[in-house]
Amino acid sequence: GVGPKDMVYDLGSGDGRILIHAARYRDARGIGIDIDPVRVADAMENAGNLGVEYVVDFIEGDIFQVDISEATVVTLYLFPDINVKLRPRLLSELRPGTRIVSHAFEIGDWKADDWLKVAGTTIYKWIVPAQVAGAWEWEGPDGTPFRVELTQKYQEVQGRAWRAGREVPLEAAKVRGDRLGLAVGGEKGPRDRFTLTFAHGKLQSVI
Repeated sequence: GVGPKDMVYDLGSGDGRILIHAARYRDARGIGIDIDPVRVADAMENAGNLGVEYVVDFIEGDIFQVDISEATVVTLYLFPDINVKLRPRLLSELRPGTRIVSHAFEIGDWKADDWLKVAGTTIYKWIVPAQVAGAWEWEGPDGTPFRVELTQKYQEVQGRAWRAGREVPLEAAKVRGDRLGLAVGGEKGPRDRFTLTFAHGKLQSVI
C-alpha cells in the first residue's frame, strides 16, 4: 500500500534496495538507517545511479537512537530479538496508523494484523494502534451518557461499559490506527455501536 504520500523508513537499510524500489515504482520518499558506513555509501551510490537520490536519503546511525517519528511506513529485515527490542519505540514513537512491514520475522507476541507469502517467505504487517486504555465518557445522539473502562494489549481491547449508569455488555473490536469500534449493550437489550477516535492518548471524537 505504499504510495506518493508515504515516508518510508527502512531500519537496517543495507544497500538501499527497498527504498529505491519504493521511490522508483511507488513515488514514495524514504530514509534508510544503517550502522555500517560502507553500506550507507553503497546505498547512496545506488540511489544516484537510478535517479532517486533527491527523494531518498541514507543515514549512518543506530536504529535504536535515530528519530523515526515522521515515518508512515517502517520496513524491517532484522532478527526476532532485535524486533522485540525495537517494539517499545515502534509503539510509542510512531503515529497511530503507521504501517510496519517485516520480512520473515515477527515482533514477539505482538500479533500481525496481516501477512502474506512471497516466494516462500512470510511478510508480516502491523498497524500501530492508538493508546486507548483508560476510562472514557461521552453522550449518545439522544443525550444518553455512556462510560467505558478499557484495557489494551497492542491492538486487542477488552473492558466494561455502562449506559445511563447501568452496566451493560461491551463488545470491543481491535484498534485500527487511531480508531476503535465498540458495541455497547445487547444480550436482550438495545445495542449501540460507536467509533471512537483517539489522538495523543486522548479521546477526540465519538461517532
